[in-house]
Amino acid sequence: MINVTLSKNLKKKPAEDKLKFGKNFTDHMFLMDYSTEKGWHDARIVPYAPFTLEPSALVLHYAQEIFEGLKAFKDDNDNITMFRPRENFARMNRSADRLCIPNFDVDVVMEGLTELIKLEKDWIPKSEGTALYVRPFIIATDPYLGVKVAENFIFCIILSPVGAYYANGFAPVSLYVENEYTRAADGGTGEVKCGGNYACSLIAGNKAKKMGYDQVLWLDSKYKKNIEEVGSMNMFVVINGEVLTASLDGTILPGITRKSIIQILKDEGYKVTERKISVDEIITALENGKFDEAFGTGTAAVVSPVGKLCYNDKEYIVGDGKTGKITQMLYDRLTGIQKGKYADKYNWLYKI
Repeated sequence: MINVTLSKNLKKKPAEDKLKFGKNFTDHMFLMDYSTEKGWHDARIVPYAPFTLEPSALVLHYAQEIFEGLKAFKDDNDNITMFRPRENFARMNRSADRLCIPNFDVDVVMEGLTELIKLEKDWIPKSEGTALYVRPFIIATDPYLGVKVAENFIFCIILSPVGAYYANGFAPVSLYVENEYTRAADGGTGEVKCGGNYACSLIAGNKAKKMGYDQVLWLDSKYKKNIEEVGSMNMFVVINGEVLTASLDGTILPGITRKSIIQILKDEGYKVTERKISVDEIITALENGKFDEAFGTGTAAVVSPVGKLCYNDKEYIVGDGKTGKITQMLYDRLTGIQKGKYADKYNWLYKI
């Protein structure tokens, strides 16, 4: 049973054509607490409001926290769906294992999220490229200075109506191949969705932006040779008609959009290979005219075309700088399934 406390001060909803990513938040949120004595307990929906935390809370000093990102949609008939939410919560529990956070009951969280979205249904935008972004996260709250596994946690879900992740929408993005800093190492937390992975990427991201590029394309930490992922996306390249993406070796996030895209590609008859891809292989293909196109995938960006790469201070144009045919097909197909324009033959949509 999810207890609900309604807000007495409802916010003005933003215009759909003015939506930014992650700027606006709905009136309510889902909360649940954990203690070693009670386990996960007190699942509830309450008004969106600041937390009260001790300045010594473990999360503020030792970063014991995890999060997820997924989306809810409303079609032209006002039917509400979420895209593969159980996959997100299964991955979140795997992240919890790595960060020594107790697992939660997915059914309880799904019930809470469903009730929260029902309550906030008028916040779900319907315009092209929009969605209701769902952000679940868990933080350690013990008031203690010292590195240890926490005994108390907060589980929270907040909602945000969003537009396109990138300022230019579906326009091709530019990537800077980073060969100084690294994001994740073997045995680290690269495959986990935790804040530390993103904090350590900021310095390279700032460098890329100062040079005029949208995002960083990371290389492996050991050899600085093989491509891994972009800051907010898994990376795909198409060489001689074959779709290549980095294999899941523990240093990149096992993306749910990535997994879905691979399924669509295979069903459409494309050869898809998951393996190590060296940046030298990419540059050679670009120079020899065998590089067809490139794109990134992720919950926030969905499918994003890549129009430009910079490596060792040399810039390369990808596919004449335009969106490739495979990228366009994948974007249309996946967003079409999410918005109810295409049949959901994979049973990816969770209906509310």
